[in-house]
Amino acid sequence: MSAQPLILDQVVDHEARQPDRVYLTQPVGGGRVVDYTWGQVLDEARRMAAHLQAQGFERGARIAILSKNCAHFIVAELAIWIGGYTTVAIFPTEKADTVRYVLEHSGARALFVGKLDTWDEQRGGVPPGLPLIALPLAPASARDLPRWNDIVAKTAPLAGRPARGADELAMILYTSGSTGTPKGVMTSFGAITRVGRGIADDVRSRVGSAESRMLSYLPLAHSFERSWVEAASLVDGGTHLFFAESLDTFLQDLQRARPTLFISVPRLWLKFQQGVFAKMPPAKLDRLLGIPLLGHIVRKKVLKGLGLDAVLQAGSGSAPLPADLIRWYRRLGLKLFEGYAMSEDNSYSHTSNEEHGEPGWVGVPLPGVECRIADDGEILIKSPGQFSGYYKDPALTAASFTEDGFFRTGDLGERRPDGLLKITGRKKELFKTAKGKYVAPAPIENLINVHPMVEMSMVSGVGQPAAFAIVVLAETLRPRLADEALRREVQAEMEALLATVNRQLADHEQLQTLVIAREAWSIDNGMLTPTMKIRRARIEAAIGEAIPQWFARKGVQWH
Repeated sequence: MSAQPLILDQVVDHEARQPDRVYLTQPVGGGRVVDYTWGQVLDEARRMAAHLQAQGFERGARIAILSKNCAHFIVAELAIWIGGYTTVAIFPTEKADTVRYVLEHSGARALFVGKLDTWDEQRGGVPPGLPLIALPLAPASARDLPRWNDIVAKTAPLAGRPARGADELAMILYTSGSTGTPKGVMTSFGAITRVGRGIADDVRSRVGSAESRMLSYLPLAHSFERSWVEAASLVDGGTHLFFAESLDTFLQDLQRARPTLFISVPRLWLKFQQGVFAKMPPAKLDRLLGIPLLGHIVRKKVLKGLGLDAVLQAGSGSAPLPADLIRWYRRLGLKLFEGYAMSEDNSYSHTSNEEHGEPGWVGVPLPGVECRIADDGEILIKSPGQFSGYYKDPALTAASFTEDGFFRTGDLGERRPDGLLKITGRKKELFKTAKGKYVAPAPIENLINVHPMVEMSMVSGVGQPAAFAIVVLAETLRPRLADEALRREVQAEMEALLATVNRQLADHEQLQTLVIAREAWSIDNGMLTPTMKIRRARIEAAIGEAIPQWFARKGVQWH
């Protein structure tokens, strides 16, 4: 990619050229929304930047944000950048101990407290004396803090064009900690600019130049949303971002936004499908879709019910998406494409598209990305969005790259001659059963997760006689399991699923038992990361004592 103005320069250009164009729309309760134009966004950001500078923070100081997605997350980040500082965003669902770890490890000099559900508990993780500022949608229990609106009302804005260098740190992204302590992924202004421009240009080339609408709801503390929604929209200037008010209003928020671009993660794509199946059994829907005229009407009705009828392009990332699920959405008429990337390349690596969109493959390299497969099958990536290293961990940084500068992803894969990439497993997730051969859990989980009764699954079996799976049933089923007839139906379906999956596996991969989990895995109970990936080690620890009994009985069992 050629040299280009940095992301802040492009934002200032939007401010000058289209100050009255609405950029952000924020629901504020009671069905009301507040629109923020480019002029308003930059005016508030410049005022808060002036306030931060008045506190005497050194250039590059880490300023943290703890908030769910909202308009002022983005405005606060712009204020941090304009002031000369580096953003540290914390997942809004983190417990107090992780909040404390990130704030202390990053050396944060201040914290913006935003839209949160558990601030009273999280507050205990904030080091004493750390300056705090409450964003406009901060919880009522944060009303004792200095307020954003009060500060910007009495502070004159910084004038002129902010000067940031391409090698200066824009942000430190703390990973969601699926395998241990979160790591601080350092991202420069040059990297996030190249990522934002690359994504914006790639999307524009496929959906045209009309105004794009997006709903921002995946955590902005994660690189997927930060790059594909925030950075791309800041560079593009023609995207209108909407925000969700709450989980309860998500469908209304989605229908208000009527997004033309929509990204999600596999667990939510599965939940959307299960919501459809709750209203119409899969067999009936399949039959109706096969009727030419009626099928067209049904497709439109289903997509409208999901709030996705205006979507020109949809994407999935963060974890593997079952190929059959992609085919199901495409049969509905939704252009759903899977991608592959990670925090270390700022989610700028691979994406599928209409030319290279075979389900089960995660796409081809985005412009400027190089990919190769190591001798041991590991995927190696060199990306324009490459991170600057792990904060305070030069040894891990050095070990993460090959001698010629490719990042060691830890994922295993294969490539076709046309560049399409398939993920076949993760090196750290491979395990051996007593049969002595390695098993990759993710491909087997994808076979299980396509069943409409399954919300998610985990395959394990380290040192066991064989592999096994534990499944969480769909949300629509769980409250009704006291019904014996339903339990018998679930039992029969899971027995059929176990047989179907095993027919597709090599002998050493076959599952000896499939166990139905007694409770759902969630962020709250620690079994899922903030980005809804399963925490394998925690789940394995929680079920460890029961495993010998499962192998003694075999087949489908209830935990």
